Amino acid sequence: MITYNVDGVKMPKIKKRDNSAWVKAVAASYGKKVGEIAYIFVNDDKILEVNRTYLQHDYFTDIITFDYSEGDIISGDLFISLDTVRTNAEQIGATYEQELRRVIIHGILHLCGINDKGPGEREIMEAAEDKALAILKQD
Repeated sequence: MITYNVDGVKMPKIKKRDNSAWVKAVAASYGKKVGEIAYIFVNDDKILEVNRTYLQHDYFTDIITFDYSEGDIISGDLFISLDTVRTNAEQIGATYEQELRRVIIHGILHLCGINDKGPGEREIMEAAEDKALAILKQD
């Protein structure tokens, strides 16, 4: 089950049913099934609080993924800062909607086992994001 929640922000304009189907399709492409996924859309203040409290990181970020997956069932809480998504979109010349879709699937790709912190991993993640976004465009 995929849920969509807000804390301190308005719910972004996403088609929840279409987004959920897309997330399931992307997970299936990695041999995974969707368990409990919670999207929590927040502002920069809240993402900073979560980052400091749970990860001891003192900076803003677009997404924090808490992974509760077991076996081939992906589950997790995905905190997304809509403020940072908007800022990043402006910096890279993307629309807010494009960047939000990329961040929404970025967390799912983490749950599917793709990392982006080590050497060469960012390129692998970006290729996986592009592949996932292409699935969305096919629908």
